[in-house]
Amino acid sequence: MDYLLHHGLTVFGQHISFAELAGQLFALAVVFLAERRTLWTWPVQVGATVLLFAVYVSAHLGGLAARQIAILVISLYGWWAWMRRKDPVYGVVVRRGSLTERLVMTGAFAVGTVAMALLLAALDASWAPWPDAAIFVGTLVAFAAQGLGLVEFWLVWLVVDAIGVPLQIASGLYFSATVYLVFAALVIHGWWSWNRSAQRTRVTAPAVPAD
Repeated sequence: MDYLLHHGLTVFGQHISFAELAGQLFALAVVFLAERRTLWTWPVQVGATVLLFAVYVSAHLGGLAARQIAILVISLYGWWAWMRRKDPVYGVVVRRGSLTERLVMTGAFAVGTVAMALLLAALDASWAPWPDAAIFVGTLVAFAAQGLGLVEFWLVWLVVDAIGVPLQIASGLYFSATVYLVFAALVIHGWWSWNRSAQRTRVTAPAVPAD
C-alpha cells in the first residue's frame, strides 16, 4: 500500500497516486454496476473502500477515512440484502421510498452531520469538519438506502457530490474532484434508470386480493 500511495502519475502538473487512481476508478465502477443492479456492485465497493481509506488517511481527512470503514460494513449488508431480493427478470427489485423513509433519511443526514462535525472538530481529525462530516453521513445514508433498493439513494449521492467536489479540490485531490463530477453525471442517469424500473415493477406487481 505504501508503494501505491507514494507512486503514481503526474497529470497537468498534479500528482495522482496509484492508490487514489485505482480507488476512484473502482468507485466509478460501483456507480456503473449499481445502476445495472448487479451483485458485483458490492465486492468492487470493498476494493474501493480499502484503497480510499489509505488515501484519505494520508490527506488528513478523518471523516472521509472513517467513512470507508462504515462503508465496508454497509457493503456487506447490501451484498446480503441484494442476494435476498434478486428478481430473475429485472435484477434487484427497487422501489420509491415511503414518506416515512424519506423523512428518516433526511433526519439521519441532518442530525448525523451535526454530531459527526462536532466529533471531528473535538478530535482535530479534519481541517474541514463540516463538509467532511456531511460527506461521511451522506455516504452512509446513501449506501443504506441503496441496500434497501430505494430510488432516493441516488438523490443523496447528488448532495454528497455537490459537497465533495470543492472539498477534494481544497485538499489537493484534483483527480478525485474530477471523478466526483463524473459521479454526478452517472448518478443522474442512475436515478432515471432506477426510477423507471421502480415504476415498471409497481405496474407489473400482482394485485393484492381484498380481504
